[in-house]
Amino acid sequence: MAVYDTTNRLVTLLGPTGSGKSAIAMAVAHETGAHIVAIDAFTVYRGMDIGTAKPTREDQARVPHHCLDLLDPSEDGTVAWFQGECRATITRLLAAGERVLCVGGSGLYARAVLDVMHFPPTDPAVRARISRRVSQDPRGGHAELHAKDPAAAAKIEPDNARRTTRALEVIELTGRPFSAFATDWDSYQTVFPGMQCFGLHRDREELRERIAERTDMMLAAGWLDECTRLLEADLSRTAAQAHGYKEMMAAIRGEWSLGEAKTQTINRTRQYAARQQRWFAKDPRITWGSGQDLTEQLITAFTNPPSLYDKGP
Repeated sequence: MAVYDTTNRLVTLLGPTGSGKSAIAMAVAHETGAHIVAIDAFTVYRGMDIGTAKPTREDQARVPHHCLDLLDPSEDGTVAWFQGECRATITRLLAAGERVLCVGGSGLYARAVLDVMHFPPTDPAVRARISRRVSQDPRGGHAELHAKDPAAAAKIEPDNARRTTRALEVIELTGRPFSAFATDWDSYQTVFPGMQCFGLHRDREELRERIAERTDMMLAAGWLDECTRLLEADLSRTAAQAHGYKEMMAAIRGEWSLGEAKTQTINRTRQYAARQQRWFAKDPRITWGSGQDLTEQLITAFTNPPSLYDKGP
C-alpha cells in the first residue's frame, strides 16, 4: 500500500452510534470539500439503509461518499476484506489530491482500516474440522489451546468454543501463537502518517435519549418495510449482527410485539454504544468535542498544521 503524508488531508471522526456523527461530517465535508469514507461494519450492505442510519441518497448526492453498498446482505464481509477495500479507497483519494474525512463508530473496523493491524488467515475447511472437535468437548479444546498458546488460553473462557476454535485454527494455519497477533492492539500506530483523530462526545443520558428517539424515527421512516424485504435475504453472519434487524424481523414474524422489538432494540443499541465509548476512551490520539466547537476543530484540521491534538505515536 502506498503511503502518503496525510497532514491536513486525512481526518477521522469517531463516536458511538446515535451520537450525531453524520450531521457533523456533512457540515465539515461541505465546508472543506472533503470526501467522506464510511468506516462502518454495516453500511456496506445494500438494502440495509434505515436501520444502519446510512447517509441518505440526498446527502450522498451533496457530498461524495465511499465504502457504502459494497455487499449484498447475504455476503459475509470480514474485517480483513473491509480493511483492504477501505485502505485502497483512501489511498486512491489521497493520490488524487483529495481531502478525506473517515467517519465511523465500529471500533474494530476503524482501527483495522487506519492502524497497523494484521489479521490472521482463515480456512473454512480447517475451521469446520476444529469446530467439530471443540464443540464436542469445549474444555478439552481449551486444554489443547493452553498447551499450544497459554497466553491466548488465559484470555478465552474455557466454554467459549467459538474463540477457542478460532485460536486453534490460526495456530494450525500460521504456525504462530494466536496471542502473537494481539500486540497490534496496544500500539495505536496508524498506517497514514499525519492523520488527525477526533471523537464526538455525548453524555450518557443524552446518548440514551438520542438512541430511543432515533429508533422511533427509523420506524417512522419505514424500517419495518425494509426488514420485510430482507426476510428472505438469508442474512450473512456479519449482516445479521446489525442492531435491530433481528428484533424487527421477530416482530414481523409475530414472535414478538412491535413494542417488545423496539424495547429490545433500544436496550441492545444502548449497550453497544456504551461498549463503543469504552473502546474509544482507550485511544490516546482522540481529541473529544461536541457541537459547533467540534465542527470547527475538524474544519481547522483540514487547513492548519496539527498542534496539541496530534497525539499519535
